[in-house]
This record gives sequence, C-alpha cells and structure tokens, in this order.
Amino acid sequence: MNYWVSVIFRAIPLAMMAVCIGFGAYVWTAADAPGNYVAGRVLIALAAICLCLFCTAATIIRQLIKRFNRVDEVLYPALGYLSAVVTVAYGAYLFTGASGSGQDPAYVAGHVVLGVGLICGCVATVATASTKFSLIPANSAKPAGDRTPPPAGFSRGAVVVLEALPVLLAATAWAFAITNLALPTSPSRFTVGHVVSGLAMICTSLIGLVWSILRQVQDSYGPRDRVLWPWLVIVMGAAAMLWGIVLLVLDDEPYYRTPGFVLIGLGLVCFSILSKVGLLALVWRQTFSLANRVPLIPIVTALSCLFLAAFVFQAAFTDTNVFIAAHVLVGLGAVCFTLYSIVSILESGTSSTSD
Repeated sequence: MNYWVSVIFRAIPLAMMAVCIGFGAYVWTAADAPGNYVAGRVLIALAAICLCLFCTAATIIRQLIKRFNRVDEVLYPALGYLSAVVTVAYGAYLFTGASGSGQDPAYVAGHVVLGVGLICGCVATVATASTKFSLIPANSAKPAGDRTPPPAGFSRGAVVVLEALPVLLAATAWAFAITNLALPTSPSRFTVGHVVSGLAMICTSLIGLVWSILRQVQDSYGPRDRVLWPWLVIVMGAAAMLWGIVLLVLDDEPYYRTPGFVLIGLGLVCFSILSKVGLLALVWRQTFSLANRVPLIPIVTALSCLFLAAFVFQAAFTDTNVFIAAHVLVGLGAVCFTLYSIVSILESGTSSTSD
C-alpha cells in the first residue's frame, strides 16, 4: 500500500469522527429541547465508533506499510477499549435515575449511548484481533491441506477471550433491548427497546467479523466459516431493515417513527460490516476477481443513510417525531463511510488482485 494512500485511509475515520462531534455539539447546544438532547448526545457517541474504527485502520495499515511495532500493538486496542468504557459509562450515567415512563430524553439517550459503547467494545476487539493481521495473507497463501497453526498466532487463552468478548457485549445489548420491550410500554421504553435491538444486531454482526479474523489468523478458517459468518451479518442487516419498515408501516403511534427510521439506518450499518466479513470469506485461499469492487458496498450504504436523512429532515418540518431520526441517520452515514476505509484496507491487504 502506498504511504500517502494509507494516510488518507487513516484520515477518513478521524474526519468522520470530527463530523459526528461537530454536528452533535451543534445540535446539543442549538436548543434546550428533548430532540436536541437525545440527537446531540447520540451523534457524539457515534464519534466513538469512528475512533475505534480508526484504531482498527491504523493497526492494519501499520502492518501493511511495515511500521507496526510493540507500541502500536498496545496503543490502538487500548485506545479503542478506553473509548468504549467512557461511552458505556456516560450512557449509564445518563439513564441512572431517569424514568422509563412517558417521554424521558435522558432514559432514551442513556440507553442508546450505552448501546453505542457496546459496539465500540466489539470494534476495539476487532482492532485487537487485527494486531496479527499480517498472518492472514501468509496463511491464505498456504496449500489448502496445510492447517499448521502459525507459531506467531494468538495463544489459546487469548483466542477464547477475544471470541467471548463480542458475544458477551452482544448479549448485554440484547438483554437491555428485551428488558425494555418486556416492560410496560411507554414512548421511552418503546424507542429504547427497538433501537437498542438494532444496536445489538450490529454487535452480533461484529461477532462474525471478530471470529473471521481470529480464525484466519490462527489458520482454522474453514468452508463452514465461509458461509456462516457472512450469512449471520446478512440476517442481522435484513432483520433490522425489515423491522424498521414494519414499524413505519404500522405507525400506530407517533413514537413508532423514530425507531423505524433508525432501525433502517442500523441495518445499513450491518450491510457495511458485511462488506468486511464477506471480503474475508471471498478471498481466503482463492482469487475473487471483483474484490476491488467490494468497498463500493459501504459507499452505497453511506449514501443511502444520507439520502434517507435528507428526506426525513424535510419531514421533520411538519412532524417533530422524526427530528431525532433525521440527525442520527447522518451519524450512521458517517459510520458507514468510515467502514469504507476499513474494507478498502482489507482489500489491499488480503486480495490477490490488489496492486
């Protein structure tokens, strides 16, 4: 990979983080209203995902340009986990003491920010698993029958911990979502239950990414993995989008609209993750002639989020119930575009068609 190209790919996540922080701060301080309260805090929380994706990008790129060292191996995963802990703690702080009855912005913002923090933890685990990314192309180049574990791979204990982390984080997200869906319905609980379910689907999708990277690093990736992990992400993305569309079609109450639109955006994020999981499957020990086209997927999803946001912003002039959704969709579009950077790096490092 060309050095200056690598700089651009590392700059994209930081630029999208700046967009989320800048837009979030502007919305947060624009007016003292429930919509601004929730949208501003969620947008700034989405910047933490971009930071964790930067850590992943830097971890892989530093290996591709032969500048990866012991400091990088510790620094980038630690920065990712730190941002995850801070985001989770802030989310818990927001909803502690808040009431789930009625429309409580602190209850909604807190749970959504906490869910975003759980996603950050999963992405930080992706960065940690990627500290040995250089083994993936080396293992992929081996003959099909050679399954000798690489001596430089992770220890068995480390593999178990890294595999368990996204599973535990996804389970935590699902627990918060199901609990809110099971409690007596209120606008706050309804919104939290459905939106955090979408965030849990992203965490579940990231299980597939973490496990794909780990198994390719350990040279234990097989035909079953090639099918299982991409389809896991497809199911999560399709379920989130369908769930959102169903809420919009039902529209029994005005508060159905925010989770409806946001779930569609979260489904698009899942399909952005699919570009990474699918690419790893498609180029493992085989040549995929269209590998350099896979990065178009997160571009399409990012544009879809932003175009949808434009329509929802227009709707927000006459329907304040979609104000939050319009703003959050912009942040989700930024996350999707950040994932374009990551999948482009993966394509450069793993595909035999790369320059």
